[in-house]
Amino acid sequence: MDAPLLLFLFFAGTFLCDVRPAMITVKNNCPYTIWPATLTGAGIPPLPNTGFELAAGASSAPIQIPPHWSGRFWARTSCAAGPTGSFACQTADCASGAVTCNGAGAIPPASLVEFTFDGYNAQDFYDVSLVDGFNLPVTVEPVGIAASATCMPVVCQGNVNAGCQPALALKDASGVTVGCKSACVAFNQPQFCCTGAYATAATCQASAYAVYFKQSCPQAYSYAYDDSSSTFTCPSGPNNNYLITFCPGPSIATPAAANSSPISARDSVVKSAAAILSFPCHVFFFLSAALAYNL
Repeated sequence: MDAPLLLFLFFAGTFLCDVRPAMITVKNNCPYTIWPATLTGAGIPPLPNTGFELAAGASSAPIQIPPHWSGRFWARTSCAAGPTGSFACQTADCASGAVTCNGAGAIPPASLVEFTFDGYNAQDFYDVSLVDGFNLPVTVEPVGIAASATCMPVVCQGNVNAGCQPALALKDASGVTVGCKSACVAFNQPQFCCTGAYATAATCQASAYAVYFKQSCPQAYSYAYDDSSSTFTCPSGPNNNYLITFCPGPSIATPAAANSSPISARDSVVKSAAAILSFPCHVFFFLSAALAYNL
C-alpha cells in the first residue's frame, strides 16, 4: 500500500475510531451475478438495504450494522424479472417480487450467514448455517480483529450440490442440481427438524443427511443442535468488520488483467484498511505522527 493511502487512512481513523459502527462487506467470487439479501431478527429495525445485485468479482460497499443487531445474509441465484415485471430467483428467492426482500426470508434451500452483534458476554456471534439447505459455498471472515480459537474464518467451501441425494435435490429445468435441501426441509419430520419429542440436544441427533452436509462443510451448522463445532465468537467492538464471500476460492481475474489479480489486490486493500481503522484512537495519533515524520 502506498504512503499517501496509508497517511489518509491514519488521519481518517483518528476521526472515525470508537464511533464507527461494525461493518459487513459482501464479496461475490462466483463467475456469475448473485443477489445478496438480508433478514433482520424479530423486533429489530431492518438494515436500509434488504437486497441488491452483485456482479461477478464485485464487492459491496461496507454495510453499517447497528448495535445489538441480529439477522442473516444469503445470496440468490439466476434472478430476473418475469413478463409482469415481478422479480424472482431460481434459488433462495424471498418471493417479495422485488430485488429487495423487505422483511421476507429465503425460500430453502439457502446457505445462510447468521450474526448476533453485542451478544452475551460482549461477544459477536456468527455462523454459517445449512439447516435450511445449501445453494452456494460461503465463508465469513473477521477482518481487523485479533484471531483466537473462537474468532476465526468460518469456511463452507465444499460443493454440497455435487453429492446431494435425489430426495433432497433442487434441480433446474435441464436437470442440474442447483440446491440441496436439508432433511428437515425435504421431509418435515420431527427427528430431522428437532421438534416435538426431538426438541432437545439430547434427543435430536445428526441424521445421515446431516452427516453428509457436515462432511462437506465441517464448520457449518448441519442441523439445529450442531452448536459445538459451528458457533463462533469475537469480542464485540464498534469497529469490528466481517467479510462474507460467496463462492470462496481462487480469485477471479478478467482475461485482460489476469496477471494483475485485481480482485485479490482489492481484497488486500479492504483488509488492510479495516485493520488500520480498528486501531484505538491513541494508536492512531502515534502512528500518524510517526508516518508524517518519515514522509
